[in-house]
Amino acid sequence: MVIEQKHLETLSFQRWFQTSSEHYETLASQALTNSINHLNTSYKSKLCGAEGAVEFRDEGVYTYDNHGKRYLDCLGGYGIFNVGHRHPKVINAVKNQLDQVCLHSQDLLNPWAAHLAKQLADVTPGKLQYSFFCNSGTEAVEGAIKLARLYTGKTEIISTKNAYHGVSMGALSATGRDCFRKPFEPLLNGFVHVPFGDAEAIEKAINENTAAVILEPIQGEGGIFVPPQGFLKKVRRITKEKGVLLILDEVQTGMGRTGRMFACEHEDVVPDIMCLAKALGGGVMPIGAFISTPEIWKVLEPNPSIHNSTFGGNPLACSAASACIEVLCEENLPARAAVMGNYFIAALKDLMKRFPKYLSDVRGRGLLIGLEFKSQEVRIGVQHELFHRGVLVAGTMNANRTIRIEPPLIITRPQIDLMIRTLEGILLDLEEGKLTIEQ
Repeated sequence: MVIEQKHLETLSFQRWFQTSSEHYETLASQALTNSINHLNTSYKSKLCGAEGAVEFRDEGVYTYDNHGKRYLDCLGGYGIFNVGHRHPKVINAVKNQLDQVCLHSQDLLNPWAAHLAKQLADVTPGKLQYSFFCNSGTEAVEGAIKLARLYTGKTEIISTKNAYHGVSMGALSATGRDCFRKPFEPLLNGFVHVPFGDAEAIEKAINENTAAVILEPIQGEGGIFVPPQGFLKKVRRITKEKGVLLILDEVQTGMGRTGRMFACEHEDVVPDIMCLAKALGGGVMPIGAFISTPEIWKVLEPNPSIHNSTFGGNPLACSAASACIEVLCEENLPARAAVMGNYFIAALKDLMKRFPKYLSDVRGRGLLIGLEFKSQEVRIGVQHELFHRGVLVAGTMNANRTIRIEPPLIITRPQIDLMIRTLEGILLDLEEGKLTIEQ
């Protein structure tokens, strides 16, 4: 057998990898080149690319790069690290599981998935009882759409403009932004998009073919938009009256992020199907889930494998998620998110009053916060400068003037103060002409 030279080099590196304690340093030194050449050329223009910054280790609310620079993580992996980076209880759960069973056989009973499903039944509202485990938020949405169609025998789904539900074909059909949708059209038939926060528009869009309404309780990628108070409750009433299912996408808002375990609890609303992912894995393992009631789940009984996933519900992911739920409850992190979120939002609103030339809005709930700037250019410039000064944030995909702030729920007041002082310093430098942003 002839092996090409580049494959020989790879094999040689693998042998070295197994014996050297400096392998991560070498990987870090090659990360930018390998990312550009083998992942996506856009890495050459990313902030970390320009800085040569490679994520090297994480702890609590901080990320450290390969140069030893520390970053206060106010991005939180787009909502992954609710319990913080590398929470000891979650890490230990996965390490212990590695010594027992890593991936299940698919034939014998899987006690880890069963235990996690019981935990979710205990913490989710209402009669939500049965879970299907997958690997991501978009997979959870796909499964929820399929379940709604199967149960109702109908095909149409009402979603909202500016919504983000994922990028696989079914989830993308529910996503409400043309820049994601148009390159892949035609998408699935039967999806209608109405304005977010408008319960009357949803009611008008329902017809005899409507299977479900799918909503984010707060639009995340849409710019951290909180709907008017009572919106979810109105939609819940409408869907019940019309015999339509309500799917709530809590992929980003769930697991304590907004000050309750699930954002729908702010209005005492119980959906027919709930989607989870992101923070469910405790910031350690990828896992998603869709959850529903015994009545709806009965449609899966004739053929339980009609929807399945090879790696969904694997022991490592389930052990991490199980530990995550325990941490959220034991450390009372949803309530902490409410308190810290109020403090954070108040401080940002104070900055908005002081710097109206640059800031136009602060909105959010708990530690899901959107900071809107006067222009996209200012947002990008401030985001870049925050990175250079050691604070991680990011924009929202569907609102290009908005920075998302989603720190771990364990963030403290002094750490929030650090972020506020850093942002204040940037805005002062802009105002005094010490810092310029290309318009």
